[in-house]
Amino acid sequence: MKTERRHDIDWLRVIAIGLLLIYHISIIFQPWAMFIGFIRSDEFLEGLWKPMTMLNVWRIPLLFYVSGMGLYFAMRKRNWKQLLLERAKRILIPFAFGFVAITTLHMFIFQKYYDMPLGYFPHAGHLWFLGNIFAYVLLLLPLFFYLKRNEKGRFKKGLSAFMGNPVGPLLISLFFVVEAVAVKPQLFSMYAQTWHGFFLGLLAFFFGFLFVYSGKTFWQTVLRWRWLYIGLAAVLFGIRYFMYATEAPGYLTAIESNCWIFGVFGLGYKYLNRPSKTLSYLSQAAYPAYIIHMFVLYAGALLILPLEIPILFKFIGIVAFTGVGCFIIYEFVLKRIRFLRPLFGLKWTYKKIEKGKTLTSNQN
Repeated sequence: MKTERRHDIDWLRVIAIGLLLIYHISIIFQPWAMFIGFIRSDEFLEGLWKPMTMLNVWRIPLLFYVSGMGLYFAMRKRNWKQLLLERAKRILIPFAFGFVAITTLHMFIFQKYYDMPLGYFPHAGHLWFLGNIFAYVLLLLPLFFYLKRNEKGRFKKGLSAFMGNPVGPLLISLFFVVEAVAVKPQLFSMYAQTWHGFFLGLLAFFFGFLFVYSGKTFWQTVLRWRWLYIGLAAVLFGIRYFMYATEAPGYLTAIESNCWIFGVFGLGYKYLNRPSKTLSYLSQAAYPAYIIHMFVLYAGALLILPLEIPILFKFIGIVAFTGVGCFIIYEFVLKRIRFLRPLFGLKWTYKKIEKGKTLTSNQN
C-alpha cells in the first residue's frame, strides 16, 4: 500500500538534533557547566543562554513527539514481532553499545582536561533518550496495535474531529500540566534520567503517535492556527522570562512548550513537506551524529578553549569543529564500515542514496 511521505517530520527531527548540538555547546560557556559534567570555559557567554531558555522547554519534547510519529510509520509495514526486532536493532543496540563505549569517551576527555585520574565510567549520558524511547515502545505497543486494528472505529473518528478544532491540540497540554504538577520537577528542562523526563516523554511519544493516527485534521489545524500557537508561546515565554527569571511554574511551562511545538509543526507542514537531496543525506546522518556528538564536542573544547582568541571565536570554533567532526566520522567511518553501522543505528548494508529519494528510518 502506497502511503504519503512526511518529509516535514524528517526535517523537524534533523533540525531538533542540530539545535541539540548548539544547546550543548552553549552550556560550555555557562558558569554552572561543571555541575552537570560539562567542560567549562574560563570565560562566559551568559548572553547565549537567553535564547536557550526559550529552546530548552520544547527541544526534547519535540523529539519525543517525532519519535512517536516515527513508530506509527514503522508499524505500517510490520507486525508486532517484526517491529520489536526492528526497534531493538535501531534503538537498543546503539543504546547498549553507547552506554559502554561512547559516553565513556567524553568522560575520558573531561578527566584529561581537568587533569583528573583517568577512569572507565559506563553510563547512559546523553543516550538516556534512547533508553526512554525503547521503554515507551514496550509499554505502548499493545495499545498502538489495538488502535491500528481499529482504524475505522469510533475512537479514530472522534479523535480526528477533536483535532480539527484549534482548541483540540491545546487541550492535550492538560495532560502535561498534570504531569508537571504531580511530579514537581526542580527545573522543567531537567529531562535526563529523571521521572519528569520519563513521564513527559511518555506523554509526548503517545500523543505524537495519535497525531499522525488521527489523519490530516491535526496537520490542517496546526497549519491554519500556527501563528496563534506561536503567539501564545511567545506571551508565555515573556511571562516566564520577565516575571519568573526563566523558571515559571511547571503548569505554565508545559503549556508554553506545547504551543511552541504545535507552531513548529504548522510551519514544518507548510514549508518543509517536500523531498530534497539534502534531506535524504541529513536524515540518515542525524542519528549517528546524535550518538557521537558529545565526545566530538568535548574534543573541540579540549583543543579550542586553551587558545588565546576571543571567546566568541571559541564558541564558533567549537560549533564548527563539532559539525565537521561529526560529518567526517559519519561519512568516512560509520557509514562505510559494515560492522559499525548497526552500532550507530544504521542498516547493515550501505547503498548510495538516489537523487530525489528520501528514505529514513523514521518512516520505513
